[in-house]
Amino acid sequence: MPENPAVESPDLATLAALFYQAPAGGGLPAELGRFERVAEESLPAGERELLAHHSHMTVAMERFHASPVDVEVLDRRTDGKHYSRKIRLRTQRGGRVVQFGIVRLNLDYLAPDVREEVVSERTPLGRVLINHGVLMQVRLTALWRIMPGPDLCRGFELAEPTVLYGRTAMIDFETAPAIELLEISAPLASQQ
Repeated sequence: MPENPAVESPDLATLAALFYQAPAGGGLPAELGRFERVAEESLPAGERELLAHHSHMTVAMERFHASPVDVEVLDRRTDGKHYSRKIRLRTQRGGRVVQFGIVRLNLDYLAPDVREEVVSERTPLGRVLINHGVLMQVRLTALWRIMPGPDLCRGFELAEPTVLYGRTAMIDFETAPAIELLEISAPLASQQ
């Protein structure tokens, strides 16, 4: 078993800094957006269904949008034993962008065949873990109301900023936190 990483809950600024220039005073880059932590009951019903759970977002997105999803890797980074990527998920039916995310995972926790499939970037992470029967626990750590910045607007193909909702979560292998996640839902059709 790999060493237990020190992180128990994903830090937004740390995840954002993997792919964005951190502002001089710290915090989140304006390019990504403004984040406000919110309670589950303050989420609109559709976003609550999509985000407020302890399951893989791949499964939640496919069920909610009634379509399998494909992953589109926008950027990636490997740093020692960590592999990180900035992604979008698109529905196979209609090609709609339904999720933006940043993931940072400790490759030491993955068997070689699982690691190879993850870094091949052809399949969403949740689907890879499920298909390989990897034993893990998804742990929701925070819910967010987001006013997207320019990069997030481009990621969702938005003509103008609109309120988004997201979550941070951890995936624990046995009792060790191994995967840090920022997952943001696209605006739902009823809100556009």
